[in-house]
Amino acid sequence: MRIIAAIILILSVVLLVAVVFKKRLGWGWLGLFGSHLILAAVGLYIVDFTQLAGTVYIPLNPVTIGTVSVLGLPGVAMLVGLKITLFG
Repeated sequence: MRIIAAIILILSVVLLVAVVFKKRLGWGWLGLFGSHLILAAVGLYIVDFTQLAGTVYIPLNPVTIGTVSVLGLPGVAMLVGLKITLFG
């Protein structure tokens, strides 16, 4: 089963690289994506360690950083709201 998963992963990476270079996106998007990831981690770090939202702690993991990098500052507010609502 692991071999099949590894083959699918390798195939998807090869196809993704093919799409990126076929559409001539270049490498500019990589810098933009990296800056979004860094700003997302910094935003979550500020919320966690300055206690702006009380005692709410949002872990820094790929899911939370991905959410904040896609949604921006409203993503941080959404995660804080979910944490307070669901785990009060």
